[in-house]
Amino acid sequence: RCIMMNIKSRSFYLICFLFISFVTISLAHAEQFRSTGTTDVYFSPHGGCTDATLKELYNAKSEILVQAYSFTSRPIAKALIDAKKRGVSIVVVLDKSQQSQRYSSADFVAHAEIITYVDSAHAIAHNKIMIIDRSTLITGSFNFTKDAEEKNAENLLIIKGNKPLVDRYIQNFNDHKEHSERYAGR
Repeated sequence: RCIMMNIKSRSFYLICFLFISFVTISLAHAEQFRSTGTTDVYFSPHGGCTDATLKELYNAKSEILVQAYSFTSRPIAKALIDAKKRGVSIVVVLDKSQQSQRYSSADFVAHAEIITYVDSAHAIAHNKIMIIDRSTLITGSFNFTKDAEEKNAENLLIIKGNKPLVDRYIQNFNDHKEHSERYAGR
């Protein structure tokens, strides 16, 4: 009985040690940023995610960086093209699935002469972000699609006034752009 108790105690301590090690390793990869500025939150379906995104795109002055699995929202695509016509620099990084679809958002933006990359280094490049004028971050589960606005349960955050956080997202955007391939469309 004493031996069984000793084995159970050791197992318990081993499990605790492994759990604490896992948590410590997981936290080592996390970065913390002090909350500053403002954060607007939107939920779909029909929660105004697309309209909020459009407002920010139409206010863009110099640069829009987009990372997305894909996007099929016509209003968002039109806002990007309108921004390009206003002289706003735009760079888009999309998932590799965009290369195999018959006509994809990658083709659409590439044919609109928007600099487009395809990230095939991951199983899925599932980021959903826009960085506008290096000061506004749009992120969340919200895909830039019609279904995301009208059918899906999604969330969208628009964060302003948190330069360290936006800079970290820019760094991540550039990291992914570096290993992506330029896409000219079909």
